[in-house]
Amino acid sequence: MTDLDHLTQSLARNLKRWRQERNFTLDGLAARAGVSRGMLIQIEQARTNPSVGTVVKVADALGVSITTLLDFDQEPQVRLIPAEQAVRLWSTEAGSHSTLLAGAEAPGPLELWSWRLMPGEGSDSDAHPSGTTELVHVTSGVLTLCVEGSDHRVPAGTSASFESNVPHGYRNDGAEPVEMTMAVSVPAPR
Repeated sequence: MTDLDHLTQSLARNLKRWRQERNFTLDGLAARAGVSRGMLIQIEQARTNPSVGTVVKVADALGVSITTLLDFDQEPQVRLIPAEQAVRLWSTEAGSHSTLLAGAEAPGPLELWSWRLMPGEGSDSDAHPSGTTELVHVTSGVLTLCVEGSDHRVPAGTSASFESNVPHGYRNDGAEPVEMTMAVSVPAPR
């Protein structure tokens, strides 16, 4: 079984578990997440490898982190995630990528990311649930953080925080790679 097969199986098992724990029907979760019922069925039956965007929408609708959807092993109290178990969710041929380093569920989902953006590349995100906050720390290069249409230059050594319940994105308009660490905190479901 390949890593992708393991990921697909974990996602199928965990989506069904969290959907049932939240008492969401397939139709209810589909409407809440903005994805089709058919897509949710395919995910729960491990018949598809959904896009990162779809996984993010489903996680947001369930009020859990992507980490929780991809791996539900909450024990022991201290959980070590070796580098080879970090999940690279997207990458480009030029070398840009984001890697989910760790996540937790208390009091709501909390995720830690490592990002690299190559010159001229970027990544846009839809608005997250109300109350979601993102923290970014740039370690090299100059990040262009776009929040609700406004650009903010974030040079190496600088941190930024913002409420990410609005459209936002990350760009590298410079000539050298941007390296950054990001934490995302999503409020617990009501």
